[in-house]
Amino acid sequence: MWLGICKNAPLIFFHVMNKLVKIVALAPALFLGLGLNSGVQTPDFDVFTPIAKYIRIGDADKLSAWFADNLEVEIISKVNDSSRSQARQIVKSFFSAYSPSAFSITHQAGKCNMKYALGILNAGGERFVVTIFVNYNNSSFQIQQLKIERLE
Repeated sequence: MWLGICKNAPLIFFHVMNKLVKIVALAPALFLGLGLNSGVQTPDFDVFTPIAKYIRIGDADKLSAWFADNLEVEIISKVNDSSRSQARQIVKSFFSAYSPSAFSITHQAGKCNMKYALGILNAGGERFVVTIFVNYNNSSFQIQQLKIERLE
């Protein structure tokens, strides 16, 4: 019996090593492939899911992570061309005055690297129409314009 195993040992060793080499070669590709889409934004990524979440909970700090370096913020007819930091403060002030209780996207559209969404925000006992324009630039989406107007 040992003689048969010893005779076939080089063949068995070759098959085992061949399988091991394939596993070792494929493992990094598999792990890298699984990680490619996590956190990566592509033009067909639904950018409005996280943005809507931060508007719904009134988190100006997390929402501002989606702001472009410079953007237009219009809140209740007051227009501001702002830096990301200034826009965060403007939105934070709005959320302080009108605490959000619900927000839902009612319409989305766009093409190529530009998208926009319309939504209804219930905040501070009032209803607002929210318009969000985003641009896909440098492998990520950024809010270029945020507009919040009273719904009449």
